[in-house]
Amino acid sequence: MSESGVQVGQIRHVGDGFEARLDRHIGHDRNVIWHMLTAPRALAQWLAPGSIELRAGGVVHIDFAESGRTIKSTVLQLDPPRLLEYSWSSDDETMRPLRWELNATADGTHLLMVLRLPKGEDIAKACAGFDAHLEMLAAALEGVPIGFPVDYFLKARRAYQDLMLE
Repeated sequence: MSESGVQVGQIRHVGDGFEARLDRHIGHDRNVIWHMLTAPRALAQWLAPGSIELRAGGVVHIDFAESGRTIKSTVLQLDPPRLLEYSWSSDDETMRPLRWELNATADGTHLLMVLRLPKGEDIAKACAGFDAHLEMLAAALEGVPIGFPVDYFLKARRAYQDLMLE
């Protein structure tokens, strides 16, 4: 955890871009978390309204109406309830693979989110956004959904910017 109280992930250069890895231990069963990652009503509680067709090549549609961003892509890899991968982009945009790995532990689930972004994109902003959404996921899992935590996002963005300077 950084001085800001943000659980900072890892960022590394990969090829012509970046790879971010955000880890969390969540004290809930893997099937419950899988449901949160894939069910339309659950997605809306912590990410945005959307749907994911749970099959390889299935349609992924996530609508961030407030920001004007819509994700329209396809499922790249699927192994329920352990692995889900799709691109965090739309139509003919550059691929931005987003991978969710869920591994059962004795007291819950280890969640690993891996995001790849092309060179020139703001990886600190992307990581901070996903960190904020993981906070929303944790709250939703406890039955107290929250809105997007802007203050947390800003702290996280500074922490990731600092990480990129190291």
